[in-house]
Amino acid sequence: MKSLKLIFVFVVMCGLGLVSCTEDSTSSGADADNFDRQAMLANWADEIIIPTYQDFSTKVSALKTASDTFATAPNTANLNELRQTWEAAYITWQNVSMFNIGPAQSIFLRSFLNIYPTNATNIDANINSGNYALQDINRKDEQGFPALDYLLFGLAETDAEILQFYTTNANANNYLTYVTDVVNRIDALTNEVVIDWEVDYRATFINNSGNTANSSTNVLVNEYMKYYEVFFRNGKIGTPAGVFSAGMQTPENVEAFYKKDLSKTLCLEALNALQNFFRGNTYNQMNTVLSLESYLDFLNTIKNGEDLSELINNQFDTSRVLISALNTNFYEQINTNNIQMLEAFEALQGNVVFLKSDMMSALSINIAFESNDGD
Repeated sequence: MKSLKLIFVFVVMCGLGLVSCTEDSTSSGADADNFDRQAMLANWADEIIIPTYQDFSTKVSALKTASDTFATAPNTANLNELRQTWEAAYITWQNVSMFNIGPAQSIFLRSFLNIYPTNATNIDANINSGNYALQDINRKDEQGFPALDYLLFGLAETDAEILQFYTTNANANNYLTYVTDVVNRIDALTNEVVIDWEVDYRATFINNSGNTANSSTNVLVNEYMKYYEVFFRNGKIGTPAGVFSAGMQTPENVEAFYKKDLSKTLCLEALNALQNFFRGNTYNQMNTVLSLESYLDFLNTIKNGEDLSELINNQFDTSRVLISALNTNFYEQINTNNIQMLEAFEALQGNVVFLKSDMMSALSINIAFESNDGD
């Protein structure tokens, strides 16, 4: 309990640079410049990033097919199919979100696909007016997976009542059109990123293999760390649990607020994706390739007498145990036993120290982002 009471002070002080967020770690053995970064980049592109995007694109295509079918015949069976394809795509998205570089960054893919909580009030206004432009960055919280969460699960208490919005409601056609527009935008943005990786960006990514601030390794590791700290640790756990609001809980800010029993599934999927990338597990889970783990092992990076890569993996595993023990419904978990959410956050914070302070230092990668815990 004492550690939980200290967590808020710890996070704030780390952010302000008032305390050291890491103990001494050392690198011995080979020079970092001798590690084959280009081979690692090729492995990342061909065995992890591109296959992940391709699978996500397949799931989104299935979502689009289901959306088109529902728009033609809005009935219970087609609503359930649309929901299932949305869930499958949303789960797969958790494997993609960390790769916010190149084409994904340039079109704000993550901002348009998964900003939550969604703005239900603005969505309703858009539907009522029929006048909206989803390409406007200011409408990022009116679309994507969270908007579909609201439109497929949050319009009413029962499925029969939800279906009425798409059948007998005075604005039924507008509701159907909005769902179709949101899905089509997810599909179009996803296709754009996948094609760019397959055609042009792969070579750019692999050939930029140096150790400058703008090199592919440095940029991707920074985005990986930013995703872990800001969008994963804070977004899925810390913010709704009240870590950054003086203990004031905001359970309505959980991911998948309307499909409430999905929040833990999405969190665990993201955690697994983060560890798989660290370890170099290929997307099909059949092999391992050069990775951050093997890079640290190549450098023989030791912290307090232990391999840093092992400490990181152990912390991932500890976090998984604590998150797995949570309610499938994070909204309910926060309202009934928020201490468990804070314990999970504390475990995730442990890997911020190992990854952001120790690993990035060992790999000579400067931190190029600010973690705004108020985001």
